[in-house]
Amino acid sequence: MSLNKPYLDVPGTTIFDAEMSRLGYHLNQFCMSLMKAPNRERFKADERAYLDEWPMTEQQKQAVLARDLNRCIELGGNIYFLAKIGATDGKSFQYMAATMTGMSQEEYAAMMLAGGRPAAGNRFIGEQVASKNTKEGS
Repeated sequence: MSLNKPYLDVPGTTIFDAEMSRLGYHLNQFCMSLMKAPNRERFKADERAYLDEWPMTEQQKQAVLARDLNRCIELGGNIYFLAKIGATDGKSFQYMAATMTGMSQEEYAAMMLAGGRPAAGNRFIGEQVASKNTKEGS
């Protein structure tokens, strides 16, 4: 039975729903393990060996090793769990969010202090298509 998911029409956004929770269960459990100092030490000593202790997919492991948080989210990671990786690396949440947007930490902070990204054109994919068609018709 397929559920109606109108939120799939939000551009650039992965909603952490029940399906994503199941997909990322082991990835998120790995992240939570980093709350304990001995686990952080083991992870930092040999990241691949520590990841191999978890029944994650190879894609999830590669995303963690690359610190590709956007890919981790696509693979079921929840940003609040993924933040444990950044903390283990000594990085702030602001730094992590900036890397996910392709901005420097300073650019990201300035954007957020100025009110964040504009909502126009970012609420529904259909808005982007309509905007593109309007511009092409001009």
